[in-house]
Amino acid sequence: MYGMLYESVQHYVQEEYGVDIWRKVCHIIDCKHNSFKTHQIYPDKLMPDIAEALSACTGESFDFCMNFFGRCFVRFFSNFGYDKMIRSTGRYFCDFLQSIDNIHLIMRFTYPKMKSPSMQLTNMDDNGAVILYRSSRTGMSKYLIGQMTEVAREFYGLEIKAYVIESQNDISGGTAGPIKLTEGPLTVIVKYRLDFDNREYMAKRVNTEAHPSQLKMPTVKLDVFLDLFPFTFVLNHDMKITHAGEKIVETWIMHNPGANPKSFIGTHVMDLFQCRRPKDTTIDWDTLIQMRAVLFEFELIRTGHNRAAYDAVLNMDFENYDEMDLNEAQTMALAKAHEFSESHPVDDDEAAGEDEIDPATGERRSSQGLRSILLKGQMFYIKDVDSLIFLCSPLIENLDELHGIGLYLNDLNPHGLSRELVMAGWQHCSKLEIMFEKEEQRSDELEKSLELADSWKRQGDELLYSMIPRPIAERMRLSQEQVCQSFEEVSVIFLEVMNVYDEGLNSIQGAMQAVNTLNKVFSALDEEIISPFVYKVETVGMVYMAVSGAPDVNPLHAEHACDLALRVMKKFKAHDLGDVAIRVGINSGPVVAGVVGQKVPRYCLFGDTVNTASRMESSSDPWKIQLSKYTGDKVRQVGYKVESRGTVKVKGKGDMETYWLLEGPEG
Repeated sequence: MYGMLYESVQHYVQEEYGVDIWRKVCHIIDCKHNSFKTHQIYPDKLMPDIAEALSACTGESFDFCMNFFGRCFVRFFSNFGYDKMIRSTGRYFCDFLQSIDNIHLIMRFTYPKMKSPSMQLTNMDDNGAVILYRSSRTGMSKYLIGQMTEVAREFYGLEIKAYVIESQNDISGGTAGPIKLTEGPLTVIVKYRLDFDNREYMAKRVNTEAHPSQLKMPTVKLDVFLDLFPFTFVLNHDMKITHAGEKIVETWIMHNPGANPKSFIGTHVMDLFQCRRPKDTTIDWDTLIQMRAVLFEFELIRTGHNRAAYDAVLNMDFENYDEMDLNEAQTMALAKAHEFSESHPVDDDEAAGEDEIDPATGERRSSQGLRSILLKGQMFYIKDVDSLIFLCSPLIENLDELHGIGLYLNDLNPHGLSRELVMAGWQHCSKLEIMFEKEEQRSDELEKSLELADSWKRQGDELLYSMIPRPIAERMRLSQEQVCQSFEEVSVIFLEVMNVYDEGLNSIQGAMQAVNTLNKVFSALDEEIISPFVYKVETVGMVYMAVSGAPDVNPLHAEHACDLALRVMKKFKAHDLGDVAIRVGINSGPVVAGVVGQKVPRYCLFGDTVNTASRMESSSDPWKIQLSKYTGDKVRQVGYKVESRGTVKVKGKGDMETYWLLEGPEG
């Protein structure tokens, strides 16, 4: 089902019973949808599941809830302007009942995947009407009653009583479909009785009784109808075609060139046509006589223009038909058969009826030919001949479709707007194609713009995250004021690159060489940073600063800081850096971290722990890693190999006991 049905349920359940009840309903059925999208498809079973859950929460019956949902939908679709369509169907409620199928047909342009039911008005009297409902869904009969009740009340000012008088294959509370015990498809069929005051409609019905002036008119031959409606055919009680218009016979011959032209008359209608609408309708006299207000769509069955069909038309017996007596369509069929036979000779060892094999796929290729013709119209009962006549016209949208069927404008009904609609459809189609091409071009441009915007956003995010940790940046995006945070314990690493300047070079050359050397060293250090275990804070001059334990809390911060220092030492010792050397200092303790500045914001660390780590680096020796006593004791307990350096005089700290880090726990 489309989301609009569930949107109506959600809106009016919240309005009628409250948001808390709706949340309970969603929790009971484990519905993950916070909201429904109008044009999105959702499972059919969701509707009865919601009804069952609402029944459990409110104490109302399941049938009441489904009826309520039907009424909600009618009230809801007025927001989309569909109420105007309902009001335009006619002055009376029976006019609407006769037009339900046509409304569904129109709605398929907006909702192409809609599996609409079929509903026909089968009987009318002064006290109401009877409608027949067919659907592939079960459990929706009470939902329809709610819709009918609300439409009658809102748009026609009627209070109706609707109830089921007959039902087949309907299962209350489910939409899985009826269980199939036979090979044929089963359909839910429900017959409703609608009780309401229908006297005004019955009194104003046109031609319910013949006017005296009409009784004096001379009889009209059936041939007149067939001339006015050249695609019309007449059915007797056995559903066999007794008369037919010239154009439908010619079209049938063109679409079935291997059949006897005389066999059209006298054949059962379902042997020549397929009933497209109403769906799953039994085509017999009793059914059609009750469905005279229903629009039918019949699709002509064709054999196609394949080899077998043309061979059949060449060899068929026309029962002494003289070729001079054949009409235009029959002559065309014979001419095309001769032409096809000459241009496509058959080898002796090739079966005449075989389809061609597609060399690309190795499968049989379907026969190519004319498109099937679709006829739309109404069934009328003619009392004088005791027959049903199907007054119809072909459904053709544009000139391309007209040629695809094998017809010309001159073949269409001389009255009405059939020809004008085809021409208008062709012009409209051309305009739509131009508009579609422009929209497609705009869509491509928009897609490229979105891709470019996404690329710029990714680059901006990467730049931002290189300056500010991701969690901090996300909080700043949400306009959260907290940009300062304290950490109970982290490990701060300082690394200095020594002997960068060459005293033999002038200041400019030395500065350029220093920049290149620092870029190589710091880039190599960046490669060793493993997030979220270690975070690079900043570089100031020759010094590289990093931290473990912030902004992501890490209980193994000391170990990860020492691992980084050992990896860096090993990496740079393996490369010949000339006189360039590095020294590292590490200290652990509490810090305060936060974002400082607005123009070029930076994530900075503050506290005595940072100062001590800097002193550990500045008092260290080249190619050495110096640890404070607290950090040294901490990593020694987990297996790191350290060596006491003794007491070192540290600026601003006095004498401090420090350690050299030698190897990791596996070294």
